[in-house]
Amino acid sequence: MLVERRAFVKTGPASAIDMFEAEAEGLRELKVADAIRVPDVLDYGVEDGEAFIAIERLSFERATPATESLFGEQLAALHRHTAEQHGWHRDNTIGPTPQQNPRADDWVAFFREHRLRFQLELAARNGYEGELQSLGDELARRLPELFDKYEPQASLCHGDLWCGNWGVADGVPVIFDPAVYYGDRESDIAMTMLFGGFGREFYRAYERAWPMASGHERRLKLYQLYHVLNHLNLFGAGYLSQALGLLRNL
Repeated sequence: MLVERRAFVKTGPASAIDMFEAEAEGLRELKVADAIRVPDVLDYGVEDGEAFIAIERLSFERATPATESLFGEQLAALHRHTAEQHGWHRDNTIGPTPQQNPRADDWVAFFREHRLRFQLELAARNGYEGELQSLGDELARRLPELFDKYEPQASLCHGDLWCGNWGVADGVPVIFDPAVYYGDRESDIAMTMLFGGFGREFYRAYERAWPMASGHERRLKLYQLYHVLNHLNLFGAGYLSQALGLLRNL
């Protein structure tokens, strides 16, 4: 029996198929963890010269303190879904920017090379040199200091967890539009704090379920820097002062 389902469809040029394929695989990876609701992937591919991804269409409702609390608990459960190594089986994108995810045992080296330096090199090619690069080089050298006595597990991370990439449907939290990889769970928390939109009950519930480690305050700024640098590279100089401020703080 054929069952019709409402779909939400994103389209792009045929060259975007790798990005949509990675998104589909990321949604399925999150679903396997069985911690937070994830829209079903219905189809993706190229048709008439245009790439597309079709996912389950949901009707969203306003978040409440109760659903925010549930989301905090569920995110901690998602982060307890771990792998033996950081990274993922494939690269993907953070927005339209390539995101490298090679398998790695050493999280600090992974973050230095495939998050921090990748974005700094891209910024240099975009004309942002000078203080941004000198401070970035110094931070890269001193990165191990931020991880003294802290060795993060390779947790399943959404990867782009700002307020626009979660909602509430049928009374439960839903996450979508991921940039999945296995890494430090603090990176997801850092992104939630960058642009707002997450209430106190969310953080309280997460902390009850899995308390943050000592020194996380500075590492949160480090992980926010990655996203601010990405926004600098995508949207321009309006993010330069914020990137420099984080670098100076770190």
